[in-house]
Amino acid sequence: MSERYDEGMKVRRQVLGDAHVDRAEALKTEFDAPFQRLITEGAWGTVWASDKITPRERSMLTLALLAATGNFEEIPMHIRATARTGASKEDVQEAFQHVAIYAGVPRANHALKLAKQTYAEMEENTK
Repeated sequence: MSERYDEGMKVRRQVLGDAHVDRAEALKTEFDAPFQRLITEGAWGTVWASDKITPRERSMLTLALLAATGNFEEIPMHIRATARTGASKEDVQEAFQHVAIYAGVPRANHALKLAKQTYAEMEENTK
């Protein structure tokens, strides 16, 4: 693999946690391996690895963009990642308020619903 891939895996593990990455890697097949390499190098080894903004800020941007574009499937994963990026519940609320104004209330509303469910699961798992 490449240096960018190695850096991407390191950052991916820092943000998403070893358990998540290990599960994803175990499910990887020959069919989706090229895609997994692309996102590991591009998303994690380039965008998330950049030190131009903090992981907290990047987390807020990612959640807002996912909600604004209607890519709700990834929101729970990125809510769970806030435990490692430092983005607080208040940060997430602020991000989704921006989504409501600039991308639409229904998208922000659905994102908030997913965030609430995910935070509840996270709290239940810490008991």
